[in-house]
Amino acid sequence: MDTEDPRERPEHISSIINGLERYNPEAVGALEDYLRHQCENRYCDSNANRTLLKLYQLNPDRIKDEQITNILVKAITCFPSPQFSLALHLIPPTLMAPNARGELPEAIAKLRELNNQLEGAQYARFWATLDSDDLYADMTTDIDGFEELVRVRIATLVSQAYREVELPVLESWLGLDGDAASKFVTETAGWKLEGGVVQVPKNAENEAKKSEVREDVNVEMFSRIVRRAWEETA
Repeated sequence: MDTEDPRERPEHISSIINGLERYNPEAVGALEDYLRHQCENRYCDSNANRTLLKLYQLNPDRIKDEQITNILVKAITCFPSPQFSLALHLIPPTLMAPNARGELPEAIAKLRELNNQLEGAQYARFWATLDSDDLYADMTTDIDGFEELVRVRIATLVSQAYREVELPVLESWLGLDGDAASKFVTETAGWKLEGGVVQVPKNAENEAKKSEVREDVNVEMFSRIVRRAWEETA
């Protein structure tokens, strides 16, 4: 998943990102339309989204809270990565202050919490937090398939670290249970479920590899050690 230069990026957006248009306030509209396309089609162009945030920085009168929220939510789906932090650092501090206007400061704080939980592999806690406040649903509603995107990322990371996972544990990580969990395991992830244990196929990441450690020590090295010890005691 290339979130820096995705193949879906159209030519006119590439021209904005890579040319002087990246400083043109009139480019805001095109970048906002492109962000909406990302949200509706389940991909992310972090490079383009940072360009939009930079234009907001330079043109505060054009800032739209909803677009900032959508950029952060899209960045969350790219975990584990620095994309959320990179986007966050382009948001003017005045918009994140507790006494700032509107609901944006609270929204950013809540999204930061979600991102921290995913980055810290606290998956069960992530789903509990997501269900704890209706504001989370409001913030993610524009992102088509948000929960599915997160589950696929979790499954990808699980496949890199495990060969077997007990189904109840995986259910808590995916925020699913019963038939929904079994369907995700077998149909979406393509794994096998045998006797309450999920079997993850072997791959280059989760395959145990024998480590061979070699130390090249010759007679000359030993002789220097013995000679130094003799000189110190003499």
